[in-house]
Amino acid sequence: MPSKVEPAEGNKVKLTVEVPADEFERDVDAAFKRIAREVSLPGFRPGKAPRKVLEARIGAGAARAEALQHALPDYYAAAIAEHEIDVIAQPEIDVTSGEDEGVVTFDAVVEVRPEVNVAGYASLRVEIDSPEVSDDDVDARIESLRQQHSQLEPVERAAAEGDTVSIDITGSRDGEPLDGLTAEGYQYRVGSGTIVSELDEALTGASTGDDLEFSADHPGDGEPVDFEVHVGEVRATVLPDADDDFAREAGDADSIDALRADLRERLAGVKKVQGAMAVREGTAEALGALVDDELPEALIDAEMQTRVQDLAMRLAAQGIELSTYLQATGQDPAEFEGQLREAAVSAARIDLALRAVAAAEGIEVDDDELDAEIDGVAERLGQSPAKVREQFERNAQIALVRSDLRTRKAMQWVLERVEVVDRDGGPIDRDALLADPEDEVQETPEPDEADATETPDEQDS
Repeated sequence: MPSKVEPAEGNKVKLTVEVPADEFERDVDAAFKRIAREVSLPGFRPGKAPRKVLEARIGAGAARAEALQHALPDYYAAAIAEHEIDVIAQPEIDVTSGEDEGVVTFDAVVEVRPEVNVAGYASLRVEIDSPEVSDDDVDARIESLRQQHSQLEPVERAAAEGDTVSIDITGSRDGEPLDGLTAEGYQYRVGSGTIVSELDEALTGASTGDDLEFSADHPGDGEPVDFEVHVGEVRATVLPDADDDFAREAGDADSIDALRADLRERLAGVKKVQGAMAVREGTAEALGALVDDELPEALIDAEMQTRVQDLAMRLAAQGIELSTYLQATGQDPAEFEGQLREAAVSAARIDLALRAVAAAEGIEVDDDELDAEIDGVAERLGQSPAKVREQFERNAQIALVRSDLRTRKAMQWVLERVEVVDRDGGPIDRDALLADPEDEVQETPEPDEADATETPDEQDS
């Protein structure tokens, strides 16, 4: 099947494909068979009417038109794979000959992923929080453990911030109690701000037996609500002393010094992983900032669609619809779309930057690396590598796997060269952070079961 590619206006290419007459005739014959299953002719069972009978009944043109509609997408996809064209939008297809008979030729004009230049990618500087564990870090963890093992004890005084107060609360509008704002014996921590800030203000300084009244905006719709609150028992939070007994109870340690040493070691591991992730995220963000080209809307739309589908699938696995999720999290659809677009633009810029680095540095993926990646996918799926490869090839995804591996290698190339400093500009041992075995690793997605291919997640995910 002869085909050629040439540049078109804007960020597009024109793909010209020629389908030999004998090859397309097989598509016409297949179209007649499909039509035979859909029409009813006297004397023939469904699907059994010969082609000549159908031609006499409906004409050859109908089957040829059906064949064009059915087969052209496959010819287009084969030509795209042959020339390794990185398309980012649906094509505009124009049949230039063969609609009635003979050789079929068509043009497909399609937008492709742009190529960018990213000067300065080899000398990036990323600031992260120091991975060193300070005494303050350990003290904060000790304090958190004390809070977890605290007890509430009644006090004969006015309520103060941090106290827990038992309250009967009624929120009403026009004399009608509102769902979610009415409760008896509710245990409320003063200063938590979990209902309305006016409640914290009213409870601060209140004593057992006090009746409080105030108005505040509804936390959901912003409309005014009248509140009535009866103050019950006031209890203070009593923290255990940070001594050896506490260490044995809270941390299974022999002494407070041993507990502090254990916490320091654990925090060091956590900070090391957090630091590695911060370096990766900061490097990706810095790379994306080097791309100042205007992005095609098709590229942004595709990234947004991928992210929406991914979120919808994860929510569906929990039996939640996207609209329900937005309502439950209090997100306005327009605001959600804006945040989604912002993330999509960032991801697209990072991806383009990584592709530019790979091109500039001659980073490629050899067959052994591709085989190893397919072996890894096969192991995760519990299938044979041959079957996984066949699925990738059937869905024209081999090029996507190579591309995903190539950008990952480009990211690693940049990570090995980025300068990493703390917030004060002091150097940080980058190699120690990036060598952590718990570093986040991108994996090639499983092969699609459907015909349509799916763009792998990019490095910022």
